Amino acid sequence: MTFQVKETPGDSFLPLRTTDDDDLDARLLATMARRPGAVSANDLLRAARVARDERDRAMDRLDALESAGRIVRSHGNRLVLAKKAGVVAGRLEVHSTGYGFVRPDDEGADDVYVPSRGTHPAMHGDRVLVELERGRQRGRLQGRVTRILERAVNEVVGVYHAGRTTGVVVPQETRITMPMLVPHDARGEAVDGDMVVARIVRWPGPEPDAEVAITRVLGPAGDPRVETDAVIHTYGLPLVFPPEVIDAATNVARRVTDAECAGRLDLRTEPIVTIDGETARDFDDAVLVETEGDGYRLTVAVADVAHYVPAGGPIDQEARARGTSVYFPDRVIPMLPEALSNEICSLRPHEDRLAMVVRLSFDTRGRTTGATFHRGVIRSAARLTYTQVRQVLVDRDPAVREQLGALVAPLELAETLARLLMARRRSRGAIDFDLPEAEILLDVTGRPENIIRAERSIAHQLIEEFMLAANEAVARELGRRGLPAIHRVHAPPSASALRDLARFLEGFGLRLELTEGRTSPRAFQKVLDRAGDRPEARLVNMILLRSMQQARYAAEPQGHFGLATDDYLHFTSPIRRYPDLIVHRLLDVALGGSGRAPDDLTAIADESSRRERTAMDAEREVVQLKKIQYMADKVGQEYDGFVSGVTAFGIFVELSDVFVDGLIHISTLGDDFYEHREAQHLLRGRKTRRTFRVGDPIRVTVAGVSIERRQIDFVLAGEKTSTKWAKPIRKKPGRKKRS
Repeated sequence: MTFQVKETPGDSFLPLRTTDDDDLDARLLATMARRPGAVSANDLLRAARVARDERDRAMDRLDALESAGRIVRSHGNRLVLAKKAGVVAGRLEVHSTGYGFVRPDDEGADDVYVPSRGTHPAMHGDRVLVELERGRQRGRLQGRVTRILERAVNEVVGVYHAGRTTGVVVPQETRITMPMLVPHDARGEAVDGDMVVARIVRWPGPEPDAEVAITRVLGPAGDPRVETDAVIHTYGLPLVFPPEVIDAATNVARRVTDAECAGRLDLRTEPIVTIDGETARDFDDAVLVETEGDGYRLTVAVADVAHYVPAGGPIDQEARARGTSVYFPDRVIPMLPEALSNEICSLRPHEDRLAMVVRLSFDTRGRTTGATFHRGVIRSAARLTYTQVRQVLVDRDPAVREQLGALVAPLELAETLARLLMARRRSRGAIDFDLPEAEILLDVTGRPENIIRAERSIAHQLIEEFMLAANEAVARELGRRGLPAIHRVHAPPSASALRDLARFLEGFGLRLELTEGRTSPRAFQKVLDRAGDRPEARLVNMILLRSMQQARYAAEPQGHFGLATDDYLHFTSPIRRYPDLIVHRLLDVALGGSGRAPDDLTAIADESSRRERTAMDAEREVVQLKKIQYMADKVGQEYDGFVSGVTAFGIFVELSDVFVDGLIHISTLGDDFYEHREAQHLLRGRKTRRTFRVGDPIRVTVAGVSIERRQIDFVLAGEKTSTKWAKPIRKKPGRKKRS
């Protein structure tokens, strides 16, 4: 802070002048902190020695500080620091049942529990002031909302239900719990059962509801594609490219010219191949493994997107705004226009493509002995799928091996090298989670036909290992040259998360090694190894993963806990990740290119992290939606599963074969009164001593499915229940015709 202070004879100080608003804010807050209680605005300005000609600006700053929740007005229009007044500013997160928590702006402060009666008139996501109530509830702070500082949303996506005079929109976001009323003249073209977008025209206040006007009709709520559209709209994902981006993409050359190939490492005659999923269309990377002396040489060629996307141009600006491609079971929202992502940048087989090439040498133990980096040109010898590679290496299918011919030998070398790299990575302590993922199979209408365990064979593993090796090599090279980069960082778990995790694992007889409240990636891997093939192994994997912080992007290398490495970055997917594109430009600088490092790497890293989180949340919600759609006609059917969690209100169950989870509500366990023993991760009946513990096998019946609540309800198979919701959900009458 910079203050200008002048001393004069006979007077201590003249009024202080500040150079910017932050300085003035700091001075006003510091003055208030020294006052024992509330103070009038005039007294505060005098005490802070604000010059007369600065008073108007100072009053504006006081209004801004009040809007930000830093200060509050008490009785008599007097000002006091929020902390002294017993209020906290923060973001409200509401549970679907009504209660919520305020996450304070001060990251070091404890969350504040807000009971459902204390959230009104705030909505989920709003930034609010909460007044703390005396004492604590179950060891936590409790309060009530006293003021809305900032509204989080201006529109909602939901299902319209018509009424005689007033309709209602039920938001897709289950944490928005208040009614959304729609006057008859504000329903637009919507009819009962439509998925709609509605703008909020009156916020909750004295009345408990909000009022909305429908601005867009997405289509019938039961249409699976419409339900995905609703999620896309909710998360603000861009569906179309701006005209200037389309124009720029249209002008990109469709073929690689001889002039572009000049001076590049020519790999067009090498048996380099792409390996991707069956439905992939954007091929980022191609690989080749050869013998080199007694060791191996790995070539990783990655699409040279930077050649076609100049920094600062319309395509680049749009790619930065999107941050990442978003993948749903029924569609992809790409970061780059299709003319680039699926055509000239995609490493299609038997077509010349420009690439950035990493060539790594390894000895017989998988240790790196050399690395070179090149601008290259390749011609992929084949577009292979994971299934084909598995058939060659695992099944040793004679027909497939004969079909691939000369490509079989490089694939076998690739398997050998990948296993060496996996062993070295594990030896340094990198964590290898074994969590199966769901693969959702859709019919022609977009409705899920089946949900199966996604295959993860050596074909997937060798690509993962080679991409990790290339990413680490580029990180080392940029670091060696003293060049900046966008790093992929993964912080260790927090101390509180480690304490909770250690207690949880003790319930299964597993010990997490801690040293002064800290742990290592190797300690995590030891727990996973000890869990082995035990029934709760899948759960242990899941809980360990949840305890870890989310990886993010940063302008400084801060280490990657999960990979047990000091420096890591993303280089191998520039078609679908913006940080990779930036790293390509930086590697080009290292190779003597004419570019330069962006001035705002920190901003790019932060933006990319936010966009990645948004994409992950949207992808996760659509996957859950597809699971619920799949189970909608399974009410009354029985499935085997295991207890994946216990709470005071019921038992979470994950099905064994369908990769779907749901809840057995405690109200359906009518044979006893069940107590929740949190430390032991179980529910136990008082009289019968019947126990439900995390990891226990269990057989359930599907009792109800609610797409609106995003919930699947189970009951214990073979047991009676009297709950109303535990009945098959009947479909509503047919869709009304539009008037």
